[in-house]
Amino acid sequence: MNITSTNIDSVSLRLTVAVEESDYKAKVTEDLKKIGRTHQIPGFRKGHISLKDLERRFGKQVTSDVINQVVYEAVMNYIRDNKLNVLGQPLPVEVKELDLKNQKEFTFEYDLAVAPEFEVEVDKNVTVPYYNIEVTNAMVDEQDAAFRKRFGAQVPGEVFEQDALVKGSIMQLNEDGSIKEGEDAIQVVSGILAPMYFADKEEAAKFEGKKVGDKVVFNPRKATGENATELSSMLNIDKDRVAEVQGDFEMAISEIIVVKPAELGEEFYTNVFGKDKVNNEEEYRKAVKELIESELSGNSDMVFRWDARKVYMEKYGNIELPANLLKKWLIMRNEGLNEENVEESYQRMESDLKWQLVLDKIVEKLGVKIEKEDLLEFAKGLAARQFAQYGMTNMDEETITKYAENILADKNYIGRIQEQVSEVKTFNALKEAVSLAEETVSLDKFKEIASNL
Repeated sequence: MNITSTNIDSVSLRLTVAVEESDYKAKVTEDLKKIGRTHQIPGFRKGHISLKDLERRFGKQVTSDVINQVVYEAVMNYIRDNKLNVLGQPLPVEVKELDLKNQKEFTFEYDLAVAPEFEVEVDKNVTVPYYNIEVTNAMVDEQDAAFRKRFGAQVPGEVFEQDALVKGSIMQLNEDGSIKEGEDAIQVVSGILAPMYFADKEEAAKFEGKKVGDKVVFNPRKATGENATELSSMLNIDKDRVAEVQGDFEMAISEIIVVKPAELGEEFYTNVFGKDKVNNEEEYRKAVKELIESELSGNSDMVFRWDARKVYMEKYGNIELPANLLKKWLIMRNEGLNEENVEESYQRMESDLKWQLVLDKIVEKLGVKIEKEDLLEFAKGLAARQFAQYGMTNMDEETITKYAENILADKNYIGRIQEQVSEVKTFNALKEAVSLAEETVSLDKFKEIASNL
């Protein structure tokens, strides 16, 4: 088999593949014999059909399949051996049925869309904006209040507060507002409600300012957003009775449970940050500020990535792409596309493809490689954030590491994690390599900047 390459232009080339009978004959014979060994063919015992009969029955199809296979493998090997950066897939110049009866030698042609050759600058001559978000005392106070509430204690209260739980009897009402009686009446002697989680905020508002001993008329169906499971739990009834719950109910409040915020002190500091991490209020507020800064830095990094893309695309976005071949490739792989409507799909792809090519060059210049340790550290960060969502902010290293290893063992997540780690590591390296035009801005200003990207 002989493969020759001809440049069509700087970003596309044509491969010509000349196939002789010796390139495929042995493989055809092998595949035919395999059919004879493994298939039950009418009129023959399994494994007792002659090669001549196999050729007569299956020769044309097998030969065609083998030729296509060996040619495709040869093309892919040529691309690999010559280190061609091909965009999309090899495109056959012409698709036609092989004349196996009169020919033994064949010629195939494939067009290749090739990535353009260019270099990118990744050094201090490149300047990218970077916005640090100012952490104010008000933000620290807000986070402090959230921590105090999270680690606070539930205590009896006299007046309903926004996050309070309400206990008491819940009675079904007739249409005239009287309490429904009888065997079919729904009555909950010891009920408990959390209006903060009501789907309907107007229903939740009915509890505002109420005290122990007050009565509140509300609609459970509206309060739960017609969620059958929540209705069943709220009213202590089977799900098959949920449909009959249509009107109002009355709750006689016997107890209000409010959250008493935690007091500053060693126990509180340990609950929030772990043992011996914080020892006094000054250190606590500093740690809270650093925590907020760490969380907001992810937003700063995200905007940096978009700004970096903008800077590099302004400089290298005019690289030439093999547009005609890429459009043919899009048509080939998308049933609904044709020459008349492919332009819109191509335009959507073009910018992202150019950026990916530029980003590949950046990765190459920075020498970014993903190690097992990178994946583990990233997974540990995911694990820590998941624990924090449930109020567990001071988990020990062993537990977090074990949970992270379980995340990495999940085949449904590992591919996505590898992509995220590659992105994080690449842009962290890019931040170090280029010049940063740093600016500290308020959170509101940052949101404005981010919304305009």
